[in-house]
Amino acid sequence: MDMPLPDASVIARRSRILARLAAALPADALISDPVETRAYECDALTAYRCLPLAVTLPRTTTEVATILRLCHEEGVKVIPRGAGTSLAGGSLPTADAVVLGVARMNAVLETDYPNRFIRVQSGRTNLSVTGAVEADGFFYAPDPSSQLACAIAGNIGMNSGGAHCLKYGVTTNNLLGVTMVTMQGDILQIGGPFLDAGGLDLLGVICGSEGQLGVVTEAWLRILPKPEGARPVLMGFASNEVAGACVSDIIKGGLLPVAIEFMDRPCIEATEAFAHAGYPDCEALLIIEVEGSPAEIDDQLARIKTIAQRHNPVAYRESRSEEEAKRIWLGRKSAFGAMGQMGDYICLDGTIPVSELAHVLRRIGELTASYGLRVANVFHAGDGNMHPLIIFDANKPGDLELAEALGADILRLCVEVGGCLTGEHGVGVEKRDLMHVQFTRDDMEAQLRVKDVFDPDWLLNPAKVFPLDVTASRRVA
Repeated sequence: MDMPLPDASVIARRSRILARLAAALPADALISDPVETRAYECDALTAYRCLPLAVTLPRTTTEVATILRLCHEEGVKVIPRGAGTSLAGGSLPTADAVVLGVARMNAVLETDYPNRFIRVQSGRTNLSVTGAVEADGFFYAPDPSSQLACAIAGNIGMNSGGAHCLKYGVTTNNLLGVTMVTMQGDILQIGGPFLDAGGLDLLGVICGSEGQLGVVTEAWLRILPKPEGARPVLMGFASNEVAGACVSDIIKGGLLPVAIEFMDRPCIEATEAFAHAGYPDCEALLIIEVEGSPAEIDDQLARIKTIAQRHNPVAYRESRSEEEAKRIWLGRKSAFGAMGQMGDYICLDGTIPVSELAHVLRRIGELTASYGLRVANVFHAGDGNMHPLIIFDANKPGDLELAEALGADILRLCVEVGGCLTGEHGVGVEKRDLMHVQFTRDDMEAQLRVKDVFDPDWLLNPAKVFPLDVTASRRVA
C-alpha cells in the first residue's frame, strides 16, 4: 500500500506547530512524546503503522475548532479519530499530520423521550448510548460488533451497521443531525432534532464521509422504544450455499426479522472453543431473531421454520428463555475475538444482493482454495453485508500480500454481482485502490468536488478513500 511522502516543510516546523498547539489547548490535550503517540500509530487495521506528528485530545467543540483553525493556518494535515476501531485504516496517521481524537468528548447533552432523540458528544461509545436510555425503555438501534468500544464519531464516519440493521437500518437511518467543524475552524449544525432538514441532504453526504469533510463533535440520534419481546432461533445447515439459499428465501417470503446472522464451520469451531455457546456440529449456522408481541413472535417463527424446512436444516433450536437467547448470541458476539485463535486475519466488508448469497459463498470457497489460504465467514446475512475473515501468518514473508490479493478478488466479486466495496467498515486505505472497480472516473470526480467544497486544501484525512492517481491534481501531499 503506497502512502504519500510526508511534507518536509511541516516536519521542519514541528517545534513551532507544537508550541502553538500547547499555547492554545489545556495542558493534557496535547501529546507529542513519540513513546506516547505510538498508541495512535494505527487503528484496528494493524498491518500499517505510522507515528503522527502529534495527538490532540479536545473536550469541547470550541477546542476542536481551535485545533483545526490552527492546523489550517499552518498547512498541517489532520486525522480525525474516534476510538480507533476502524478495520479499514480509516484513522491511519501520516508523519506530517496531527491526530484529532474525540474520545474525551463523551457526554450526553440532551435526552428527549417524547421526540425520541438523544444528543451526545461524538466520542461517546455506541453501547453507552443505549445505556443512557435503556432504564427508561428506549434503545439506540445500530449495534456493530465493536459497540462496546467504538465511538459514535466513527459510526458516523463509516456509516456503521450491526446485527440488527436489517430491521432498523444503519447509522444514516438513525442519525438526525450533527455539529461539525470544518478544516477552517467553522462550526456548523447540519440537521437537528427533527425528522428532516430542508434543502440539500448534507447530512446524507456527511454520514459515511470517513472524516473527509469535517470533524463531527456532536450528534442527534434517533432512539426507539424497546420492543415488547424478542426471540432468536438457531439453525444449522449442511453447507454454506444451502444456508445462503435459506436466507434468500426468508427475505423473498416477505419476512423482516430484526437480524439474520451467518457463521460457517471455521468460525463456529473457533467460537465454540472460545465461548462455549453450545453450537451444533454443522457446516453453516444462521441466527435469526424476531421481535414483537408473543403472538407476533410465534407467527413469524412459524413462517420462518416452514421456509427453513425446505432446506433440510441439520439443527433447529428456538430460544425459550432469556438465558437461552443470550447463549445463542454469545458465540456471534464473540466471533471476531475468537477468530484470533486461528491466526492473523483480515476482516473484509463487501455487500451483495441477498439473492446472490449462495453463489458468492460458493465462489469465495473456490477463490480461497486457489490461493491456498483459509477463510472464515461471519456476517450480516439479512442485508448481504459480507465479512469474510482471511486467515494468514503475519510472520511468513508474502502471506499478508497473498491475503490482500485474495481480499481484492472477493471484493471484485461483490461488485460483479451487483454489490459494493463496503457496507459499514468504510474504504479507508484498505479499499482505496479498488474504488476504480466500482466507480468510473467521472463518478469519483463528482465525489472529489464535494471534498473540494468542504476541504479545498485537502488537509483532512489525506490519502484515504480516493486512489492516489485520481487525487494527483488535488493538493494531496
